[in-house]
Amino acid sequence: MDIRQYDLNTSLKNTLALVLAGGRGSRLMDLTDNLAKPAIPFAGKFRIIDFPLSNCLHSGIRKVAVPTQYRSHQLIQHVQRGWAFLKAELQEFIEVWPAQQQTADESWYRGTADAVYQNMDFIRAIDPTYILVLAGDHVYKQDYSKMLAQHIERGAEATVACVEVPRCNASGFGVVKVDENDQIVEFLEKPTNPPGLPHNPEVAFASMGIYIFNADFLIAQLIRDAGTQGSSRDFGKDMLPNLVGRSKLYAHRFADSCVRPDNQLEPYWRDVGTLDAYWEANIDLTSVTPALDLYEPDWPIWTSQEQRPPAKFVFDDDDRRGVALDSVIGAGCIVSGGTVRRSLLSNNVRVNSHSLVENSVILPNCDIGRHARIDHAIIAQDTRIPPGLVIGEDPELDAKRFYRSEGGIVLVTAAMIADL
Repeated sequence: MDIRQYDLNTSLKNTLALVLAGGRGSRLMDLTDNLAKPAIPFAGKFRIIDFPLSNCLHSGIRKVAVPTQYRSHQLIQHVQRGWAFLKAELQEFIEVWPAQQQTADESWYRGTADAVYQNMDFIRAIDPTYILVLAGDHVYKQDYSKMLAQHIERGAEATVACVEVPRCNASGFGVVKVDENDQIVEFLEKPTNPPGLPHNPEVAFASMGIYIFNADFLIAQLIRDAGTQGSSRDFGKDMLPNLVGRSKLYAHRFADSCVRPDNQLEPYWRDVGTLDAYWEANIDLTSVTPALDLYEPDWPIWTSQEQRPPAKFVFDDDDRRGVALDSVIGAGCIVSGGTVRRSLLSNNVRVNSHSLVENSVILPNCDIGRHARIDHAIIAQDTRIPPGLVIGEDPELDAKRFYRSEGGIVLVTAAMIADL
């Protein structure tokens, strides 16, 4: 084995990944009323948090903690049931760290940096050399070992993963300005005039919320930030901007560590934190060649899943036919004389006779009543759509009865149906 690979393997063993999963995700509206955003179903059979967890294991990182806070019961169950298979005797683990108000002021997590700070005692007990901080609510495939190798080679104290976005679209992100060596010289939170890259002024570097720190360095900065008056205790808003010019702070190009097919030019990373983005990322999976390849055998996404029967399509009569076209259908689904087009059905969905589902995301355990018509919608988990109900054809009526996004996507929950 090459000595550099041996050193990297040792570094990976001494890396602690923190998958931050405590936020509510309020931009997903009623979809997160009773469920933390990282636990929301995605792509039919997965949950959003499965993506960073799978990335960790494929990258060789075997010490993973998931700090939680908001509506975390289902998330904790999911991690415990689906991810508790590592060897504790080898100091390997994927475990949940629920918020415990561990600081003197007994507060809940105030920001992403505070979520790490409040777990300082646990981190010190593990004694890692490097700390990888991840968001639990993004969808992507990344080899973190490549990012760590670059971090070590540069002698960096902190590294920020960045994705290239057009400058005209970068104002909604935390944006970093870099020099010719990708050292960060400025960190801007949602700037109105984002800086371009030295080699391409029309493209900006957007922070992905993925960071690698030298552990001792991070602990010192967290202690400093905790004592800073007025800090919101957030990595993007406070800690990282404060490190500019005071530390060895570098940007890592996501294209250098993104896992993608050889013929795919654009690296895939999505923040599915809004209804429109969540709908679009799911619906893209129904295309002939999705931007996110879930069928790649070398980097599969793992999850916790119950044993369910295969999907079933019944009735082939002239007046009713159970069919699904250009769609993704989860296990346990029954399309019983209904029609599904360009839609994604999660596990255990039933589409009854003469109903039509188009351009929609149906989450687990839903029932679509006879003669119902649904278009450009997200149907939340455990929702029963009454027979004959029409969704997605009358914008004004949809907005009165349900929640209609700026992009025209209609969110329907069981509580909304109960209020009809």
